[in-house]
Amino acid sequence: MTLVKIRQAIIVEGRYDKIRLQSIVDAPIIETNGFRIFKDKEKVHLIRCLAEKRGILILTDSDGAGFVIRNYLKGIVPEDSITHAYVPSVQGKEKRKTAPSKEGLLGVEGFDKAHIIRALKNSGAVFLDEGGQQSTPRPMTKADLFALGLTGGKNSAQKRRALLQKLQLPQYLSVNAILEYLNCLYTKEELVALLNEQNL
Repeated sequence: MTLVKIRQAIIVEGRYDKIRLQSIVDAPIIETNGFRIFKDKEKVHLIRCLAEKRGILILTDSDGAGFVIRNYLKGIVPEDSITHAYVPSVQGKEKRKTAPSKEGLLGVEGFDKAHIIRALKNSGAVFLDEGGQQSTPRPMTKADLFALGLTGGKNSAQKRRALLQKLQLPQYLSVNAILEYLNCLYTKEELVALLNEQNL
């Protein structure tokens, strides 16, 4: 299945929203884990970095909770870096659930591909065409971090700390969290250039 390429990073509420979007869109997709975003400094930092580098597109559910999260995100990044996409307010429930949500509205994960793409197009999302844009590079893996000396080596921890300091990221990030940040913000080539520039 061909994925639709979007320039902006897409912010959704939960894991199932992210899984739904991953089957439709080729773009970084970040989940807020619902209201946990309010206390998740790492995730807020990542969203700010993404907003600065490529812009963010917010696609939350059309219920009250979705708008609380949307308004919070509006308050942590510059307004001109945000694109808002909306799914319609439709009564219903997702197939995996036994009962509808509190407000009885279908969430992002419950909409089909056509509805999602329409929401993205109506938002003014920047679609990347096949001919004029590079394809999205292969995401980096833990094996790549190992090959670059960021894991598994004698000085790996020191090298990671120096990289995190350079990127102004929290020093206590796990390797998985570092990988998520790097894949959202850099290609492997850009990371190699950064490491070489810093003599890491």
